[in-house]
Amino acid sequence: MKPGLRYRLSLLMIGVVVGTLLIAGISLMMETHYHFQQYQEQYGMDHNLPGLTFHLEQALLQSMMWTLVGAVVFAVIISLYLAKRLSSPLVEMKQAAEEMTRGKLSVRINVPGNDELAELGKALNHLAEQLQKHERLRITMTQDIAHELRTPLATLKSHIQAMLDQIWEPTPARLRACYEETERLIALVADLEQLTEVDSPDFRLHRKPEDLTSLIEQSANIVSAAFMEKGIRLEVKPYPAIRLNVDRDRFIQILVNVLSNSLKFTPEGGHVEIRVKDETDSVLITVQDTGIGIAPEDLPYVFERFYRADKSRNRKRGGSGIGLTIVKKLVDAHGGTVWIESVNGTTVNIRLPKS
Repeated sequence: MKPGLRYRLSLLMIGVVVGTLLIAGISLMMETHYHFQQYQEQYGMDHNLPGLTFHLEQALLQSMMWTLVGAVVFAVIISLYLAKRLSSPLVEMKQAAEEMTRGKLSVRINVPGNDELAELGKALNHLAEQLQKHERLRITMTQDIAHELRTPLATLKSHIQAMLDQIWEPTPARLRACYEETERLIALVADLEQLTEVDSPDFRLHRKPEDLTSLIEQSANIVSAAFMEKGIRLEVKPYPAIRLNVDRDRFIQILVNVLSNSLKFTPEGGHVEIRVKDETDSVLITVQDTGIGIAPEDLPYVFERFYRADKSRNRKRGGSGIGLTIVKKLVDAHGGTVWIESVNGTTVNIRLPKS
């Protein structure tokens, strides 16, 4: 069996202490004996002095010997105690790490104090919490992906099966329904590809100074037809000329995703407004709509993958639930912040640094 950390620490500390005490004790005894001999040779002795010096020397040597034995025993006890105190947290951490490798992510470590071992224990607890969180997200994401794929696939299968069995005629309306479900699947896969790309360690922004007016105009032009078709007015409030150091394509992707989200949740005849506020070192871009809004209990989760406040997953109102997640990751990559407020509609605030 491989020696444990406690055993090795005990052996090391005992060896150091015992070795030091042995050297000190032997040196002391040899020096005492040597000086008694020197004294006798130098000064001689009368008929009572030899016995006196002999017994005095024996007393000193024996007292030193017993002192050495006591010191060794004490050193062994202290070494074992210190080794246990030092190794116990490390052994506990090792056992916790082994539990985590077996999938038990709820394990936690209790290391009192404020030293390096306590900090290591806290770091390991934080790691376990993050792993537990990511595991929950992974399970939720897998369930959500399965749900998102299952519904359109089931619809497609039932429609096609009915037409193959000649229960339904392949009318344009039924073929269009199949087409829309196919488009929904394609959009979901595209969103997943974008999210995977943004999450990749190789993801990089290609930033350069850009004119903000040009970026907003291009983003608005991309979605303008959809806004006109639904009867929603899209307005850009005037603002001063500003230049931002951004990735042009990714910035447009951010704004298009936000505008598309406003379009989905704003009823016909509504209004979506883009405002820009020039701050000292940053720019605040606000997209405000007159839509149905978001409940306060849902606001903390709107940037999570596949999260949608519409628990019924109404197909007329929701996409894949990935758009805002991509927005958050791209804004973070630019060194900015994004948050959402919901009072009489929904307001998405994006703050980006100028440089």
